[in-house]
Amino acid sequence: MELAQRCLAGDQNALREFVDLFQQQVFALCFRMLGHRQDAEDTAQESLMRAVRYLKSWDSSQPLRPWVLKIAANRCRTALGKRAKRPVSVAILPDEGVAPATSQIGLAEELERGLTFLKDRQRECFVMFYQQELSIHEISQVMDVPEGTIKTWLHRSRKQLAQHLMLRGIQPGST
Repeated sequence: MELAQRCLAGDQNALREFVDLFQQQVFALCFRMLGHRQDAEDTAQESLMRAVRYLKSWDSSQPLRPWVLKIAANRCRTALGKRAKRPVSVAILPDEGVAPATSQIGLAEELERGLTFLKDRQRECFVMFYQQELSIHEISQVMDVPEGTIKTWLHRSRKQLAQHLMLRGIQPGST
């Protein structure tokens, strides 16, 4: 890719173009994986800096986008691991599993809520497929798992989200 070559040559305009090209996608992935805006912003920035720093190690025979998103996904997993080790304050939350959705909450909000109940790797896979629009092959490369595993995770995610919507009083496909 010509942009990568210009970045490697130290072209400052190319570096800005690189960041502009991937910034939104990387932030969206980080936000979906981390669920917290400030953490996502920090991790996205760190991911883009790493991508630029290690651009020389990118295999130019492979697409650049999955490589950049793989860096972001790895940084998110690291952030989630650090977060799990921090002490957590206990908050009383309403029971999400039984109450039907109110008419004020739309399908998009319910899907967002449902995503929080997925396992981290399934959520990551779901976001990359449906929101980042990566192919199964690209997700497989980003996550370092076989394509069959990606298909299984997508199937399970869809099934769990459909169940979540039904529990909340929304019939999938009826909107």
